[in-house]
Amino acid sequence: MYNLALLDATASTGQLVFAALAGLAVLLILIIAVKLHAMLSILIAACVIGFLSGMDIQTIIDSVGEGIGSTLKSIALLIGLGSMFGAILEISGGAQRIASTLVKWFGEKKAAWALGITGLVIAMPVFFDAGLIILIPLALSLAKSTKRSSLYYVIPLLAGLAVGHAFIPPTPGPILVASLLGVDLSYVIVVGLVCGIVAMILAGPVFGSFIGNKIFVPIPSNVAETPEYEESKLPGFGAVVGIIFIPIILIVIKTIANVVAPESAIMPILTFLGEPFVALSIATIVAMIILGIRHGYTREELEKVMSKSLEPTGMILLVTACGGVLKYMLQSSGLGDVIGNAVSSGGLPMVVVAFIIAVLVRLSVGSSTVAMTMAAGIVAAIPGIGELSPLYLACCTAAVAGGATVCSHFNDSGFWLVKSLLQIDEKTTLKSWTVMETIVGAAGFVVALIISFFA
Repeated sequence: MYNLALLDATASTGQLVFAALAGLAVLLILIIAVKLHAMLSILIAACVIGFLSGMDIQTIIDSVGEGIGSTLKSIALLIGLGSMFGAILEISGGAQRIASTLVKWFGEKKAAWALGITGLVIAMPVFFDAGLIILIPLALSLAKSTKRSSLYYVIPLLAGLAVGHAFIPPTPGPILVASLLGVDLSYVIVVGLVCGIVAMILAGPVFGSFIGNKIFVPIPSNVAETPEYEESKLPGFGAVVGIIFIPIILIVIKTIANVVAPESAIMPILTFLGEPFVALSIATIVAMIILGIRHGYTREELEKVMSKSLEPTGMILLVTACGGVLKYMLQSSGLGDVIGNAVSSGGLPMVVVAFIIAVLVRLSVGSSTVAMTMAAGIVAAIPGIGELSPLYLACCTAAVAGGATVCSHFNDSGFWLVKSLLQIDEKTTLKSWTVMETIVGAAGFVVALIISFFA
């Protein structure tokens, strides 16, 4: 953090608050009215905060550089590797194998539970949109065969995907929040799994059964059939699940070993293997061999798939980097201290503060990724945040993820994707998708808050 005494003049609290409000207003205008890209909007808003708070030009420039550099160095590899890993899983038919196997195990009567679990597992390495498009035909085919409302099966699938997307690494959202808050991913994984499982159950099978029996949505004609995959190229269920959990297991083992036997001779090896970029690299290589080459894909085909998977990561990385800029700008301007004092005087736990900030940004800008990035940047700028325990910071990470998930409405692309895929009107989308997202975010936050009491 920059020393505030280095600034040309010490800004008053009133000036800092005005700078923050003006920066937020500029951000909302640029995103909502001007339709400017989130990356540019956050960057411009951060600079506005810097100028209005009285920072000199060089400090603003330094804050931008520090924010981008420190943020990207910790997440760039992880997001890139995660994208390639997810792409291999997608083209191999691994998602279909997991879904079909779980549906067979659970049976038709409990297929909603199978779809929820499938969505949760698949969303960890695969982007939300891709996972939905891959798996929704299966959910709709079940609705067709049972003559139930599409919502009965689609809502559990959406809940699982939303949970995996928001709470559990290696999906980008929790990785970028953990990076900005400086918390070990193993704690984020454990807390995210606990929060996510509870959220998936409540928002998926439980709410899906309620809304599916209340509102009948017929099968859309354009996505009514499950795509056919060559059986010879479909990987085994155990292989797919095992590969997905490779990075998670390695990261968690490193942390457990560091607590149980920190002086062990194999600790350096476990530390290396449990480093997130190493764990994801191992999982990606294993996926290439077992899900790719052994199932008929050439190295050239895999190379094309993996290269193409990196295309959408540019936007994620840049938006995240600008979130880092916001963090450093708030710290350098002194706004972090103002926010910290306000939090202290308000008496609210940091987990609650993190959730509220994320909710406000989510309601304003729509995008869950932008909401996570901005909320994490604001929370990370609060003095003393780094002194909190890793478990408590992991709870803050889950709280940000929950706040950035609730209340999806007209300014969220996910809202319109679900509406178009199910061919339903806005009112039905609000009653189903929006409520489901709110249950996911709120349930995850409540569980995180409960865990934080023991941190």
